Amino acid sequence: MIPTCPIPLDRYPIVTLAHGDGGRLTHQLVQGMFQRVFTDRELLRAHDGAVLETPWSRIAFTTDSFVVRPLFFPGGDIGRLAIHGTVNDLAMCGARPRHLSVGFILEEGLAMETLWRIVCSMGEAAEEAGVAIVTGDTKVVERGKGDGVYVNTTGIGSLEHELEIHPATVQRDDVVLLSGDPGRHGIAVLAAREGLAFENEIESDVAPLAAPVLGLLDAGIDVHCLRDVTRGGVATALVEIAETAKLAIAISEVAISSDPAVAGAAEVLGLDPLYLASEGRFLAFIPAAQVGDALAVLARHDVSRGARTIGRVAATPAGEVSLDTTLGTTRVLDRLAGATLPRIC
Repeated sequence: MIPTCPIPLDRYPIVTLAHGDGGRLTHQLVQGMFQRVFTDRELLRAHDGAVLETPWSRIAFTTDSFVVRPLFFPGGDIGRLAIHGTVNDLAMCGARPRHLSVGFILEEGLAMETLWRIVCSMGEAAEEAGVAIVTGDTKVVERGKGDGVYVNTTGIGSLEHELEIHPATVQRDDVVLLSGDPGRHGIAVLAAREGLAFENEIESDVAPLAAPVLGLLDAGIDVHCLRDVTRGGVATALVEIAETAKLAIAISEVAISSDPAVAGAAEVLGLDPLYLASEGRFLAFIPAAQVGDALAVLARHDVSRGARTIGRVAATPAGEVSLDTTLGTTRVLDRLAGATLPRIC
């Protein structure tokens, strides 16, 4: 028997999916379709993972799939990206990453040397992040149906505190921290994909983020929300948080400034650095009184040594993110429309 769905399909506005569709379509799918049928509270929180209460402890649980093209790019590859991307989603829940599963979808004809490089990279990344790969699955699809290899990773982490860390716990007057310069991953993947050469090679910032996050928690920082800056960049991540929290966020363009090489490449290519993906940067929402202590903690870790304050949370206009530009104007930001760079993760 076919179950009755709460949304008649003839009323749903999306009838086809196109390769490269971006943040707005994903948001529409999540809110308009997935969250109407899958109604668990943890999913409705719209965070990077779920926090589950077990009889023994609190754990974080997340999953992600990786379809990046090309498979190898300056600073990383699909294997390293898959491990650290999932580790970072656990860290954004405030969890210590513990265990991962790995699922491979391999295309017929994939060179074993290519797969071996990816597997070795994943092993190195797991060791770097302090996680164990404990189970997995492998499937092979017909030639021309899988683009070489796709990877799915699922992660479990332990929570060693009682904080609630997700967008709905953001508070008025919270300060927004960004852990470093954004956009490196997006430019690195684009350059590898299109064969572009810049004066200075730009490497992806893909890296594990659990160490600085756990450092904040160990220092007693009252972290309200964390979000890694991936597809859609800083702007989309902030809009998602503002809409869920039903609060306003005001940020400064000067404070966010990208690395000069990234900013220059983005300008040449006509891209907005605010919407470029990172894979080793995160946003943190904390009380204003703890900013100094938080920045001191982040400065102890290489991956977050460039942390800075970029903005503040206000009550109104609810759900809006505004940018104070270098020209002295104010610009309202929206989530990424379309896909500036498809197949980025």
